[in-house]
Amino acid sequence: MHVSISDSEPGRRTQAERRARTRAALLEAAARGFSRYGYGNLVLEKVASEAGYTRGALYHLFAGKEELALAVVDWVAERWEQEVWRPAQDAGAPVDVLIALGRGHVVFCRRDVARVMMALRVEFDGRDHPVGARVAEIGRDLAKRFGAIVAAGRRDGSIPPGPPAKLLGAAITAAVEGLAIHLGGVPHDAAMAERMVRGLLGVPPKRG
Repeated sequence: MHVSISDSEPGRRTQAERRARTRAALLEAAARGFSRYGYGNLVLEKVASEAGYTRGALYHLFAGKEELALAVVDWVAERWEQEVWRPAQDAGAPVDVLIALGRGHVVFCRRDVARVMMALRVEFDGRDHPVGARVAEIGRDLAKRFGAIVAAGRRDGSIPPGPPAKLLGAAITAAVEGLAIHLGGVPHDAAMAERMVRGLLGVPPKRG
């Protein structure tokens, strides 16, 4: 009996969806694990168990801890793009975009899965390792993008002159991350992030 492509497509989609669900569950469990225990202390069998799968299922999708960590880093970065970066672009003037990014980042980091970037950055600082290199690359890209927004704000007059835009962009990302590490989840964390961003930019507090 001849089976057409259209007849067999639903089955293939179901298998792909199952694989995607398994991968997503493993990535989320691994992100929590890296956030809590770091790279060196993470046990892959525990990641698989917490995700509701076997060790074999994990190794079917990821060759080992390094490949899993790289996938987690990219997964968290994409979540940040969707939940923080893209919504902030609608905030208005460049200064408002930067404030929205600062507030949004702290809110994002209230969840333990989001703290994986900070945990891995600290663990691999000064070490030559693919995971540390990927985290550093993402950090440099964010600082560059923040710096570009600072430069745009100076051109339109919403941000006053000061340190080089690229340097200031890096300072904002570092300061907001530090706040998220130490005070993320406490009352008024987002408001404190806004005050910090305004202070670094030299922009007065919002009235009212």
